[in-house]
Amino acid sequence: MCIPNDYPERVYAGWYGKLIGIRHGALVEGWSYEKIAEKFGEVQGYLFDLTRFAADDDSNGPIFFIRALEDYACNEGLTPRQMGETVLNYVPDEHGFFWWGGYGKSTEHTAYRNLVQGIPAPLSGSVELNGAAVAEQIGGQIFIEPWGLVNPCDYRRAARFAEKMASVTHGGNGVYGGMFIAACVSAAFGLGDVKEVIRAGLSVIPADCEYRRMADCVLAFHAAHPENWRDCFAYVKENFGYDRYPGACHIIPNSAVVLLSLLYGNGSFSDAVNISVMCGWDTDCNAANVGCIMGVLAGLEGIDSAWREQIDDLLVCSSVLGCLNLRDVANDALYMASLGYRIAGEPFPERLRAQMQGTAPKFTFVFPESTHTFRSEGGACTFQNLPGEEGRFLRAAVGKGGEPVRVYRQTYYTPQDFMDDRYTPSFTPEIFPGQKARFCLRAESPVEIRLFLRDCCSGQVVYGPPVTLGPDWQALELGTGIKDACIDRVGWEVSAPEGAEVDILSLDYVGQPDYVLDFSKSGMAVWNPFYADLSQTSYSKGIWEIVEGAAYGSCADHGELFTGDVSFGDYTVEARIRPQTGQVHLGMIRAQGAMRGYLAGFWGDELVILKNRCGLKRLASVKFPWERGRDYALTLKAEGPRLTVSVGEAILSVEDREEPYLRGCYGFAVREGSRCRIDWFVVKGQE
Repeated sequence: MCIPNDYPERVYAGWYGKLIGIRHGALVEGWSYEKIAEKFGEVQGYLFDLTRFAADDDSNGPIFFIRALEDYACNEGLTPRQMGETVLNYVPDEHGFFWWGGYGKSTEHTAYRNLVQGIPAPLSGSVELNGAAVAEQIGGQIFIEPWGLVNPCDYRRAARFAEKMASVTHGGNGVYGGMFIAACVSAAFGLGDVKEVIRAGLSVIPADCEYRRMADCVLAFHAAHPENWRDCFAYVKENFGYDRYPGACHIIPNSAVVLLSLLYGNGSFSDAVNISVMCGWDTDCNAANVGCIMGVLAGLEGIDSAWREQIDDLLVCSSVLGCLNLRDVANDALYMASLGYRIAGEPFPERLRAQMQGTAPKFTFVFPESTHTFRSEGGACTFQNLPGEEGRFLRAAVGKGGEPVRVYRQTYYTPQDFMDDRYTPSFTPEIFPGQKARFCLRAESPVEIRLFLRDCCSGQVVYGPPVTLGPDWQALELGTGIKDACIDRVGWEVSAPEGAEVDILSLDYVGQPDYVLDFSKSGMAVWNPFYADLSQTSYSKGIWEIVEGAAYGSCADHGELFTGDVSFGDYTVEARIRPQTGQVHLGMIRAQGAMRGYLAGFWGDELVILKNRCGLKRLASVKFPWERGRDYALTLKAEGPRLTVSVGEAILSVEDREEPYLRGCYGFAVREGSRCRIDWFVVKGQE
């Protein structure tokens, strides 16, 4: 099947629709129809101001599970086992990401623990192992839309991918729901009518399953009574309500809400998502399914701009890798669309080739109304995405008055930036000392600006020299000489008494990292009395804390701390460490998650280099008599396929010739009841 010409734009609209639905229903999740009606009456839009919205499980799963295509195979050879390994790689152990409601209660928690214990997918999520009350909860379809987004118009293939992915955590009707939703999303690229989309979705699941019985009943009721969605919901509540199905959040009642919302929305994105929220139950999950399907059907022009304003291209997640948790809706859409072309065996469209190949700047404005979360402070400023000969660009229109205005992208976030602590995200910065922010700017009327970077640790703002912009595009760069800075803003400042219009064609981060992460200055990111993490880091498992100006990590079985960026290639990282207890103290380099990367350091009485590929493999080792309570400078170096670890004069090196990891984060790991002090990391990239 040929991919539609507007495929990337409709992926953007579908992904935006998913995120709108999540945000719309998030704070009334679990409410009844009656409670929502009493509190809000007829819902016409967002119920709360959620501009500073933290992470959510409904978006965590979809955007990280689709990475199995990148990490393993971008074709139908991808297996449920590999998808299960993807879950283990990106999901933190019992914090953030999922609802960790307990083994045997939360479906995802149950399947995750099964995977950790070596029970592979699809057995990990099956009815046979976990029972129907657990396996048939709603998660099988709330993490699934990207498999439809990457298979446009081929809804049967989308369903085959979705069946594998849903089976990692779910079984029975939980899997059928995932297949149905993915097929609907895929079909929406090629079919213009919502009833046709629903019929396509239903065609991929068994005719005799409970999911299909429910769907046929809802379709029949709508055919007989097409006027009032409330009558249909009353029918659903009586015949397919929560009281008829076991477990915490069964898929059948909520799927009935998805179906009736699509049907009674009558082709309107707003009406469909509003109905799904007014019905109650699992409001964010249902509205997200509806929003994605309707977003693909309606396109961006069918989604009122008021829905997008609160999101503004920003997506926050809570995977094990902080560098992947500050996300961009437009870039996520480009990423998923690129996978779609690869699966279909079709070339990237010329107009987006550089973005999809990764050779374009990090932020370009290729989608209408995309802003990449650019903001302003000071005087008045508005933004507008416009077409141009060189491509779309973002215009920042500064109002009259002369008050200095800063236009910037926020590149690092803290708990204070959010209104809630849902699913506790953690972050590393987007840009590091040693690198430079490169803007491409112009102004039709001459205006003087200064680029700036801000260090959130000290509050210091680093300015570039004044530059006068004219009508031709100019590439301007700025870095910082503050080696221990945590850069949280990059942008430019302007003072224009008569106002000014400055156009932004792109923003990129160039150069190699060259910096110090000093734990005596970085402190803790405190989300609530029960959860905090080390600033500028993320972790999979273990206890990580600041004590007397140093970081300490400890574990019962294993613990991993991550920082830096997955784009780091050839680089050196040095850590000053002091082993406290236990036998295993390891630096990490080129880490790509909890189950992928290299580790090197002390293990028993040896200096070792290990490869983590869903299990540790020893690449090299040598005897080394280290001592607890003593300070060591542990240095790891990655250069091409060669890995080197050194402690003083002791050096161990090996070349990994079997599918080496060539990029990834760095960090530290402890195992088997060990505790270690870490004073700082020093990182230096190589050209």
